[in-house]
Amino acid sequence: MYKTIASLILWPIWFLYMLISLIILFFALYIIPRQYLFYLIRIWCWGACLFAGQWLIKEGSLPDLDGEPYLYMFNHVSLFDQFMVAAYIGHYVTVVGALEQFRWPIWGTVGRKYGAIPIVRKQIKKALNALNAAEEAIKKGISIMIAPEGTRTITGEINDFKKGPFHLAYNTDATIVPVGLIGAFEAKNKSDWRLKPGIIIARFGEPILSENYAGLGVEEIRDLVRDRIKELIKTPEKE
Repeated sequence: MYKTIASLILWPIWFLYMLISLIILFFALYIIPRQYLFYLIRIWCWGACLFAGQWLIKEGSLPDLDGEPYLYMFNHVSLFDQFMVAAYIGHYVTVVGALEQFRWPIWGTVGRKYGAIPIVRKQIKKALNALNAAEEAIKKGISIMIAPEGTRTITGEINDFKKGPFHLAYNTDATIVPVGLIGAFEAKNKSDWRLKPGIIIARFGEPILSENYAGLGVEEIRDLVRDRIKELIKTPEKE
């Protein structure tokens, strides 16, 4: 009952916030140079969590800014995932997201203008085209956020990782930043429309440099990153 009442209050507030903020972002994209957009994006992402009743906390340290480009990889548990990661990134970063999201009014327009890359998950050829576009972006020095699972878990457990994101790493030698997202599944999971107010945590792990996975195959890189993210979720942050 508590979740239902909270959701009936929070959802209208959240949608209103998103509508107003997306309109502001739309015009900001024509005014603010791309390299400075992250200042606004971080505030927006924080608000997207806060107005849904979530207090976002960061654990761990982000990599140095002079080491770009980065591949930020995280477990895919909730609609808050990308907000949780982007709220703390201090540079321009784009995202690979499901094509369906780009069909949403305003959201899709803003996403494309920002530089987000749509991917058709169930059509291999089109998915490869999206990954090729992501690879070109990385080669230009642009960092990317991507969820290797491809779709949100419905159990709370990490699903199998797709190989596509690790072909990106293999082909570009980009530094991989594993991120463990904690509490987001309970906050809003795929199979429940309700929100549960609380604390959600973005735990940034030690970057995996290209030299750390040199000599590994795509599947081995995939398993390495999956293990790192599983540890971030299960193991308390160490000082």
